[in-house]
Amino acid sequence: MTSSRGHNGQVPNRFSVTTPIYYVNDVPHIGHAYTTLAGDVLCRWRRLHGDDVHYLTGTDEHGLKIQRAAEAQGVAPKEWADRTAVRFEQTWSELQIRTDDFIRTTEPRHYAAVSKFLQAVYDNGYIYKGTYEGLYCVPCEAYYADDELVDDNCPIHDRPVESVVEENYFFKLSEFEDRLLEHYAAHPEAVAPDARRNEVLGFIRQGLRDFSMSRTSITWGVPLPWDPAHVTYVWFDALVNYCTAVGYGVDDERFDKWWPVDYHLVGKDILRFHAVYWPAMLMAAGLEPPRCVFAHGWLLVGGEKMSKTKLNQIFPHDLIADFGIDGYRYHFMADQRFGPDGDFSYEAMVTRYNADLANNFGNLASRVLNMAVNYCDARVPDVCENGTLRSLAESTYTDVAAAYDRLDFASACTSVWDLIRATNAYIEDRAPWALNKAGDSAATAAVIGDCLQTLRVVAVLAAPVIPNAAGELWRRLGHSDAVDGQRLPEAAAWGGLAAGNPLEKGDPLFPRLDVSD
Repeated sequence: MTSSRGHNGQVPNRFSVTTPIYYVNDVPHIGHAYTTLAGDVLCRWRRLHGDDVHYLTGTDEHGLKIQRAAEAQGVAPKEWADRTAVRFEQTWSELQIRTDDFIRTTEPRHYAAVSKFLQAVYDNGYIYKGTYEGLYCVPCEAYYADDELVDDNCPIHDRPVESVVEENYFFKLSEFEDRLLEHYAAHPEAVAPDARRNEVLGFIRQGLRDFSMSRTSITWGVPLPWDPAHVTYVWFDALVNYCTAVGYGVDDERFDKWWPVDYHLVGKDILRFHAVYWPAMLMAAGLEPPRCVFAHGWLLVGGEKMSKTKLNQIFPHDLIADFGIDGYRYHFMADQRFGPDGDFSYEAMVTRYNADLANNFGNLASRVLNMAVNYCDARVPDVCENGTLRSLAESTYTDVAAAYDRLDFASACTSVWDLIRATNAYIEDRAPWALNKAGDSAATAAVIGDCLQTLRVVAVLAAPVIPNAAGELWRRLGHSDAVDGQRLPEAAAWGGLAAGNPLEKGDPLFPRLDVSD
């Protein structure tokens, strides 16, 4: 979705975002956190505009993979799910990710929604019984044709697939080729970035095959309402969570408000399920497809995708211990472009932290507030130069807003930090310490006034990414309210910092890190 704004430039009142629901047989790593953090930053940005926001994440707790993991631990699947789902909730809390709902697919509300959804698709004639014989990847919870394998292995997990013969019900995906192509022709923004949309269109044009949507070989899942001997195929169950969470089948008014969702944020490995299977399933149930499926790349470690088998997973808690919450959040939004693959490096994270957070953001806040305390009696002066910094600050909001409309979080950060760097350069050029030494108090106050007004704009625009440091800077600028309670674009307007506000220097917001520690 290239822009989420209306033609008149106004921000819509309702805005909804989802992440994938994560399998509970794993521990949340930085790849899971990458998607979830991006959604949080996007939702914080929209809340700053006063939008009514709904942000959903959760856990996927059914299927053969979960059943086998539980068996390996000697516990029932539900007990295993209960133990592991909490890890995701704890991780999102630790990263200060604000969700409006955390859904688990073992909840009664989800069983009810899936049953209603299945019955609708069945009643509309898009499900039939047959026998499946084919190749199945347990980690993917997906069937593959021979020509989709790579060296006889799953193309995603690079491991052998299993041969399966089973009586199943099938979903008539093949009947939706034309409808999907027509939908994407009419709504080219419905899959992003462009390369992912082309991938989806190519997949559809190759011809769609009906897929199995039930199992009889396992019992861990949602029973089919018309044939309880079958349980629902995990993807047909999991995808419905997006509808469950906004009242499908229970609260029509709420569902009508929040559906269709504005953004499904997903990793590229599950694009096919979200941009081919899911819209077809929704059409079969008589519902609208999502407005946009945005598929980002993987976070690689040493050039490889993270996995338990490769023992190369990195966990958020370990990095938060070294970099703090804001340091973690900033790195993954500023240093990793949301779209293509990115390669994580601890050393690069240290470099980025020291350069952008300690040397630029933190240093600017310290030097401006220190001079304001020393030269302006710790109060916001009533004068500004209203020159270069003003025009830069006023254009920065436009640039940041355009970047968020593209889900280009790195460019949004770059725009804010360009303003920070320009302010540091302005200080060097105007040398307020020299003006003060020369006794020109009016000129000194005007320069510092410019810098303080700019810091205020920086605090607001940086708040979605580094909420703690931005909030503390906001407080030190003499505000008694919360920075995340401001309203854009008005809050980014020049001159919003009231003359006479008491100022406080405080400790460094981002102490430098030594990589050798």
